Amino acid sequence: MKQNRALTLYAFAYLGFLYLPVLVLPVFSFNNSQFIAFPLTGFTARWYAGLFADSAMQHALGNSLKVGIVTALLSTLLGLTAAKAVTHYRLRGAGAALGFISLPLFIPDIVLGISLLLLLGALSLPLSLAAVVLGHLLVCVPFALTVLIARFEGFDKNLEEASADLGEDAWMTFWRVTFPLMLPGIVASLLLTFITSFDEFLVAYFLSGTEATLPIYIWGQLRFPERLPMVLALGAIILTVSVALVVLAEVVRNRGVRKPIVGA
Repeated sequence: MKQNRALTLYAFAYLGFLYLPVLVLPVFSFNNSQFIAFPLTGFTARWYAGLFADSAMQHALGNSLKVGIVTALLSTLLGLTAAKAVTHYRLRGAGAALGFISLPLFIPDIVLGISLLLLLGALSLPLSLAAVVLGHLLVCVPFALTVLIARFEGFDKNLEEASADLGEDAWMTFWRVTFPLMLPGIVASLLLTFITSFDEFLVAYFLSGTEATLPIYIWGQLRFPERLPMVLALGAIILTVSVALVVLAEVVRNRGVRKPIVGA
């Protein structure tokens, strides 16, 4: 009992240390002052209203949405094909290939960003949102692959064999059997990779050129103290949407996964 209490206390302390500072964003985003300090001087929503009048912010938001959507679609497509190959066929060197694909997760973002910048320069390719998408693919494909491999391993492959026995070819079996079963995993992959791309800063900072994404815009606004409350308001919105998408992705990912039968 004492060990369980100590573990529970440690868990709550850890979660508090990790997430309580994040609550500063929504608290001070409604503070009627440009200064980030207690006590609060009053309640206001003018910082949020100012976001809707900021054309530069809206342009950066549009860039992030474009990059995030394209990255999510491509990452999920690549992850889906790779996950199917790994789980359905015995491929020589599959473990090494998966490790190599996951390598960008362990490389510091600043190293990855500089490397990609040098590569684009050597190939005489321009810095643009398309370059950002290519950089984000390196980071997002491992997430998509992890989610989709888990989903492929979570449904009965005998259903695909039954479809083939009934005369369906591989393409129709995929669309009529595999795709509906994989749909929760696909949606979860789309959500997670979109969030990862949307929030990524360093790779986009090196590769975006003159087209700023939303994290780059936020970084630029930190130079102006009078705009800090508006940045906090924007951060609070991003935080709320990100948490909602992560929760939704987890709920969708677990939908339809077979649970072990008790006593089996």
